[in-house]
Amino acid sequence: MKVILRKNIKGVGTSGAIIDVSDGYARNYLLPRQLAHEATAGNLAQAAQAKAAQAKRDEKLLAEAKELAARLAGAPIRVTAKAGERGKIFGAVTNAQVADALKNALGIDIDRHKIEMAEPIKTTGDHKAVVKLPLGVTAQITVRVTPQ
Repeated sequence: MKVILRKNIKGVGTSGAIIDVSDGYARNYLLPRQLAHEATAGNLAQAAQAKAAQAKRDEKLLAEAKELAARLAGAPIRVTAKAGERGKIFGAVTNAQVADALKNALGIDIDRHKIEMAEPIKTTGDHKAVVKLPLGVTAQITVRVTPQ
């Protein structure tokens, strides 16, 4: 039986995929749980229309993500921290501090979980961090840590 998946199902397929499954699996598992619906002519047309609309949204989102990545890569983000004589910070600069600095400096609100640092920042100076944006776009930013 051909069905159109409504949700991602591990080992079966992704949302919107048209797959061929056994009749029992479709009738007893997928259809009652609203995970899929039958691939009739009307449903296929509706799925194609939804896929086209999703592609259009993804294209717009990708353009916005690339624009944001270019903005982020432009200037270093300044973070101040208490530091000793040799430039060693008391503690470490966290993702949350970098996210706050991004919000204050550029007005961009980014979730702290989307900011990845190769290692904790424990010294003053310039350090690199990666910001994960939608649709797999990444931006490398420079975090400039200055003593307080």
